[in-house]
Amino acid sequence: MFSNVFERFFLTHLTYSSQPNPLISLFSPRILAENRLIPTISGCLFSQSKYHINLLMPENDKIYRIFLSAAEPSGDAHCAALITALQRTTYNIEFVGVGGPKMAHTGCKLLQSTTGKAAMFLKPLTQIAHYYLLFKRITRYFKSNKLDLVIVCDSPAFNFHIAKAAKKTNIKTLFYVAPQLWAWASWRIRKLRKYCDKLCCILPFEQNWFSQKGIDVTFVGHPLLDELDFDLTRYRKDYTDFQPQNAHFVIVPGSRPAEINALWSPMQQIALRLKEKYPAAVFTTVAVDSEKEQLLKQKQLRGFECSYSIRTVAESAVAADFAIIASGSATLQVAAAGCPMVIMYQTSRILWHLVGWWLVRTKFLSLVNILADKELVPEFMPYFSSIDPIVESIEQLLADRDKLAQISSGLIDFTTPLRQTKAPQKVAQVVLEMLD
Repeated sequence: MFSNVFERFFLTHLTYSSQPNPLISLFSPRILAENRLIPTISGCLFSQSKYHINLLMPENDKIYRIFLSAAEPSGDAHCAALITALQRTTYNIEFVGVGGPKMAHTGCKLLQSTTGKAAMFLKPLTQIAHYYLLFKRITRYFKSNKLDLVIVCDSPAFNFHIAKAAKKTNIKTLFYVAPQLWAWASWRIRKLRKYCDKLCCILPFEQNWFSQKGIDVTFVGHPLLDELDFDLTRYRKDYTDFQPQNAHFVIVPGSRPAEINALWSPMQQIALRLKEKYPAAVFTTVAVDSEKEQLLKQKQLRGFECSYSIRTVAESAVAADFAIIASGSATLQVAAAGCPMVIMYQTSRILWHLVGWWLVRTKFLSLVNILADKELVPEFMPYFSSIDPIVESIEQLLADRDKLAQISSGLIDFTTPLRQTKAPQKVAQVVLEMLD
């Protein structure tokens, strides 16, 4: 009893100043965890109770082992940021998993690369054998090594198998980035309930949706927006002096080879048409990594000119007047930068009419319009063949400065709630709670 009173006294009387408080060294990791105190990027502790403390928790002698799984470059980046956040705590954690170079750079021991060129460019039949053997290897690893937690990030088609293997060996599983069951194939919720101990979702409405389905879920914010300032209002674009003939366009053709193969050529064709009408227009193309940059350059059309940049979606969108972008999470980075856009996604016309319209259960298909709950930006999803409607839509928007400013403001308004917290630090807090 005395101990509890002692703890409450000091937690109540911690100051809000940034001065070191030697009394905090008396607290155990349990006390800090109960009060949701976690390290920030600066090395201080961040508390949801608004206390800021400059001394870290006492060392925890136990060694924890966490397995992380990422199948795409975005997942690799999210997991790497999470590992870095966990490394700033005083928990002794060993990291192992499957992923990419960013995870490896943080010190995570990779059983196999799943995001590099070798994995991304396998032929379909080879892919089946490749992933079958990988799943078998991971299953054997789970059975022969003691793990405290398995974290699977995005890519549900891949990671449901990892989570299933973890549950079969009685390892707790955290899903980081919710599968978009609210958009399509919602029957998979039964599978998620079976394999998921905790879900960290990155879109605000997902917390209620998954909670109502019986999932233990926490909204953590969107990790792709962490590179932007907390105050997104400074990115609202003012088109008062905008001249379409001098427009600066950013093109984001996606990160997957399939997206690039489907969209890069028509995006360049759109750019060439716009260049005919606006001769002084300039184009910046953003690639997810150097390998994709080389792929884009190899497929560059004759007569199309642009500058290339790697992993600068947000920065490029801040500097641009308009974006032409593949559907995906990068659209939220462009939205948070206040940049009007058109969103494209290509699929088979036959497959879409046979099953696509039946599987999809949302009014809109792009994340931007789903979150805005209206068609804030034009979405060409699916886009089948003709670029004429897309070019016409862009030209109409460029001719209307008030509309462009209205879209920019609307994009900032709906993305601001996504930027209320640093996602990696929030997920790290959830992880520590699962380890205790």
